[in-house]
Amino acid sequence: QVQLVESGGGLVQAGGSLRLSCAVSGVIVSSHAMGWYRQAPGKQRALVARITSSGTTYYADSVKGRFTISRDSAKNTVYLQMNSLKPEDTAVYYCNVLLLITNYWGQGTQVTVSS
Repeated sequence: QVQLVESGGGLVQAGGSLRLSCAVSGVIVSSHAMGWYRQAPGKQRALVARITSSGTTYYADSVKGRFTISRDSAKNTVYLQMNSLKPEDTAVYYCNVLLLITNYWGQGTQVTVSS
């Protein structure tokens, strides 16, 4: 059974930093592409960052240079380091893995950036 559990969200002032964690069970994070998505109120869920099984990373233009996705194989955990946060980064952040044709999601963690 695949389970993704996000943590690390919270309230931070603009310019601050947060590190999100996604603890994964049922799948080996280093063997699959793992992604972080976010959904702001009234908007669709959108990809923020992805790391492939080979370690290649991808970032949405809006977060390039500020966010970093990484993984710890020993802990089977995926991270999203978020620096220089902006109010427009406010959203619920979700961890994701796609296995065959099934998307698995965590419960999400709220990130709120105050101006």
